[in-house]
Amino acid sequence: MPVDRTVIDAITTAVEADPANVALRLHLVSLLIDAARPADALEHCGAVLRQEPDNVDALEKAVRAATAAGDTKRAESYRRLLTALTNTATNTAKSDASKDWPDELPPDFGLNTPVKRDEPKKLRLNIDQGEFGGDDDDNEWDVEIPNISLADVAGLEQVKRRLNLAFLGPLKNPEMMKLYGKSVRGGLLLYGPPGCGKTFIARATSGELGARFIAVGLSDVLDMWLGQSEKNINRIFEKARRNAPCVLFFDEIDALGRKRSQLRHGAGSNAVTQLLNEMDSVNANNEGVFVLAATNHPWDVDTALRRPGRLDRTLLVLPPDEQARRGILDFHLSDRPIDKLDLSWIANKTDEFSGADLAHLCESAAELAMHDSIESGTARPINMNDFKQAMKEIKPSTRPWLEMARNYAMFANDGGIYDDLYEYLRNKRII
Repeated sequence: MPVDRTVIDAITTAVEADPANVALRLHLVSLLIDAARPADALEHCGAVLRQEPDNVDALEKAVRAATAAGDTKRAESYRRLLTALTNTATNTAKSDASKDWPDELPPDFGLNTPVKRDEPKKLRLNIDQGEFGGDDDDNEWDVEIPNISLADVAGLEQVKRRLNLAFLGPLKNPEMMKLYGKSVRGGLLLYGPPGCGKTFIARATSGELGARFIAVGLSDVLDMWLGQSEKNINRIFEKARRNAPCVLFFDEIDALGRKRSQLRHGAGSNAVTQLLNEMDSVNANNEGVFVLAATNHPWDVDTALRRPGRLDRTLLVLPPDEQARRGILDFHLSDRPIDKLDLSWIANKTDEFSGADLAHLCESAAELAMHDSIESGTARPINMNDFKQAMKEIKPSTRPWLEMARNYAMFANDGGIYDDLYEYLRNKRII
């Protein structure tokens, strides 16, 4: 049975009013999954896991949402964490029954998991083999060379220009880089509403250069064992240094590099400190390692991460403009049968739609045409009526984020870091 959008909107409003209500947010996640909105569901799963990294229900729903979104790597990462937590809970219960545990150390990231003081070399999940292996495994983070470039990114010309100035231009012109003493180090923080292409831009930046690309998510770093999260961060940077030139991409950096004043556990603060140390490269050379990070909540990122030499440049990734929306629509319809579609009209009527929203719109229109074809017994192409009907049900998902971001643009714009956001909101008459 289809989920009524008004119900989703009502619960979304309730979640925004009470963001710490985990049960309510997880109920919203279930509705979003049933409504074929896995990207939005993943966003809310991430919010829950930032509060409660050991929430099994959130991890189970994150696996479902990532699978539905076609993000198999992310689904597998969440599944690994879920399996590890489940196994840990079983082992803990057995140990409590036998009273076999020695003294315990403080739990890591709020996980109620006893840790033996004389614990031998910690075991962690080996992604490639699907079993537990030792710390020496070096295959946990895939290194790839993307086959896309910035030319494949529709719109976002200002973002492309900043990327060229900060990273692409110097690497393509090493003599000029040497002349002007330009060092390709430090990083860049991409922020904006969910579904607007931050991850795609990072991958396209790497593909533009033919540089190696390593994508790191929350579940790739956080670990149940005390001190293992810091070790993971160190190993990720070591791998990037060995594969330079390399784009090291941290997704959901607000979860990994959250303001230490907001963290309830010392282990979380230690992970942030380790991330800072690696970016400073006190004991190693980060030349040729360019760090890109993405977040929907830049105001939650530790300020120390954003000082010069770290994530010292900030770029706002906004919903695509009309021309870009047309390009996105054309891309998602390129392998589908269509009939007399006025893409310019559709692009004009989808203001504030994210790239994910537009993909969902094309998918919904295709479903309507397919359903009609099945009922009639005759296949027909997707037409304007399909899109008009789909647009009655699908609304832009960026509006709640823009409403939330308004307060930060107006009252927390220290040093003008949100000037671009303020200008955009003013043009949209949201301010």
